[in-house]
Amino acid sequence: MAPALLSRRPHAPPPALVLWRDITLPLARVHELCGQARRTLALHVAAQAGGPVIWISRRHAPDQLNPCGVQAILPPGELIFAATDRPDDSLWAMEEALRSGAAPVVVADLADPPAMTPVRRLHLAAEAGAGMGLCRPLGLILTPGTGGAPGVETRFRCDPVHAPGQTAWRIDRLRARMQPPKTWRLEGGKLHGWAAPD
Repeated sequence: MAPALLSRRPHAPPPALVLWRDITLPLARVHELCGQARRTLALHVAAQAGGPVIWISRRHAPDQLNPCGVQAILPPGELIFAATDRPDDSLWAMEEALRSGAAPVVVADLADPPAMTPVRRLHLAAEAGAGMGLCRPLGLILTPGTGGAPGVETRFRCDPVHAPGQTAWRIDRLRARMQPPKTWRLEGGKLHGWAAPD
């Protein structure tokens, strides 16, 4: 007799990368990071997941990663860079990297959010990569502003909220399938609940 599809037993959550206690990213899925400090947040994810990290960006983009800035979060030697000329090439490269299952994190730094069909293809590629048995790859799409890629598993926004002598970021969970929107303050590597300034 086949087991019942519905049961009263609690369902185990899918395997996920725990970035901080309240921020988790399900593995073998694609997530969107947006805002001014999206690259900083992506580096934190990559540091937690471990290398190698495949970082795909536009060849002549003015805002490339600076190894000196990367070093405070992640050893630059963990990064493998790929440069493309067209957005479609970036998405293709990300899809192939996820499908290979060779890297725990694959990042595509894009000028605009991709459409639904490419995002679905990326999810399928990440699932196929997990089936290779090397790792359960995590896809990160970096988009400017408030993002807006349809079909992503989660969407987080990260922006600087520095003050004199103080380095801090505001992190907003804008979209998650099983969690409500929420805001935090990241300071000194620790996540705190957001308290609006007086």
